[in-house]
Amino acid sequence: MIQYDPHRWFDHFFDVRGSLLREISGRVSLCAIWTVGVVAVHFHWFPVAIPPLLHTLVGTALGLLLVFRTNASYDRFWEGRKLWGGIVNETRNLIRGATEQFGTDREGLIELTRWTAVFPFAAASGLRGEGSIGPLAKELSAQDVASVTQAQHVALAVASRMTAVLNRARREGRFSDIIYTGLDQNIQQLVDYLGACERIRKTPLPFAYVVHLRRALVMYCFTLPFALVSSYGWYTILDVLLIAYVFFGIEEIGVEIEGPFGTDDNDLPLEDICETIHRNLYAIAGIEQSPRETMPDES
Repeated sequence: MIQYDPHRWFDHFFDVRGSLLREISGRVSLCAIWTVGVVAVHFHWFPVAIPPLLHTLVGTALGLLLVFRTNASYDRFWEGRKLWGGIVNETRNLIRGATEQFGTDREGLIELTRWTAVFPFAAASGLRGEGSIGPLAKELSAQDVASVTQAQHVALAVASRMTAVLNRARREGRFSDIIYTGLDQNIQQLVDYLGACERIRKTPLPFAYVVHLRRALVMYCFTLPFALVSSYGWYTILDVLLIAYVFFGIEEIGVEIEGPFGTDDNDLPLEDICETIHRNLYAIAGIEQSPRETMPDES
């Protein structure tokens, strides 16, 4: 994710990275080249102008479709951010409570903290179609790493390890069944948040809606020169270029943010969030951390 100051207008006004200009430049350029041909035919061979009323009416409907597309995608993006905020809070609550309840079982607390810090890395990796547990693998034994990374669902395997630590502490009489239930509820909530993220990832917007919108965009932008050429002449090229940039850009924004767990410039900063969780949990449990660049807190 690109960090920026929304109050400073021109700091990023000409930036290309993250603006989706590369993604839409091909179709916008093709539309402009087509417009050059239409205008040339109109003025040098035979008139091809049509009344603009149809495009006025269709443009209104197309604008509404684009608004719905963008809103639906942003809802997915924001829900994903809220779910990861929940993961941040639940991991903090779990280790905060465990720090008080484990008592003298320092090794058990350290083990639970490490597995809890691994969970968001494993969750982020799974949401990206990978199967790793991130940079914290070096803090675990090779046997433990192999055990969870070879599991069918890596993040669930990590959650099971967290539950196993709680079960062992309960059997040793470190805390009561009531305390165990409360701590395990945090782990259950983490799994619920991950499941909700997987729902977003595996359920794209309906195929028919996306295809119909794209067909409508192409037909509208590539027939627009015929509706404008009689009124704007050679300026039609600039007009169509601007309209195509706006319309294709809005549609591409929806595509970019509907899957917020990837590695694109506008996706959620999952690495930063995971690293923040790691640092927060180790600080709560009093575990020494290897020196790394400090990341801003995410919640």
